[in-house]
Amino acid sequence: MEENRIAVIAIIVENPESVRELNEILHEYSSIIIGRMGIPYREKKVSLISIAVDSDSNTINAMTGRLGKLDGVTVKAAYSKK
Repeated sequence: MEENRIAVIAIIVENPESVRELNEILHEYSSIIIGRMGIPYREKKVSLISIAVDSDSNTINAMTGRLGKLDGVTVKAAYSKK
């Protein structure tokens, strides 16, 4: 069994039409989400979202992979070493 890791996921949303589906995906993974912060940057017409998660790498990768396939959404994850 793979050990859980803590990660921070950075999401940049440039297409507001993808927000509904993005939120649906995050809801599906709500059991691994520790916290979430969203910042609308109205001047640049983008939204910045930071999510802290605690899960195994496969689950985190599955979530970030699905999010990254959305139109106008960029996703990066930074993992703890342990």
